[in-house]
Amino acid sequence: MPESPPDAVDMPIDGTLDLHTFAPREVRDLVSEYLRECQARGILQVRIVHGKGTGALRRQVHAVLGRLPEVASFALAGEAGGGWGATLVTLRPAG
Repeated sequence: MPESPPDAVDMPIDGTLDLHTFAPREVRDLVSEYLRECQARGILQVRIVHGKGTGALRRQVHAVLGRLPEVASFALAGEAGGGWGATLVTLRPAG
């Protein structure tokens, strides 16, 4: 059985991406790849947890989302979904 590269992280593709364990430099590629995989699996509502903190990670996530063609819309989550510590993303169906 082939081994994963040492920096690979197995994560479930379930519509929630928690960025707390990732370095800011990893966020751009991670968010893009995760959303593409969600879209391929028909998961079109995604919650990205970036935390509240200083807002730097939220701004970085929103900048990435604004450039991805598969993203139909995104907005901060309501209080029940994490408030301004999480972003809800709606993806376009895979074409």
